[in-house]
Amino acid sequence: MRQSPLAAGVFYNILGIFFIFLAIQDVNANGFRFFNYVLILLATFDVGTGLRLMLLHFKVKNS
Repeated sequence: MRQSPLAAGVFYNILGIFFIFLAIQDVNANGFRFFNYVLILLATFDVGTGLRLMLLHFKVKNS
């Protein structure tokens, strides 16, 4: 079964917000380390992909 772009976009955005939360918590506890940069990179990719998928859903819906 295929997922709609909207559902996938929401999932990616939730995952990105979770990675942002983890990065903030780890920076507050231990300061900046390599792991924090990995979390920030993952969050950036997930939020970007989520927004792109959500925009695709609305573009297809309007056409």
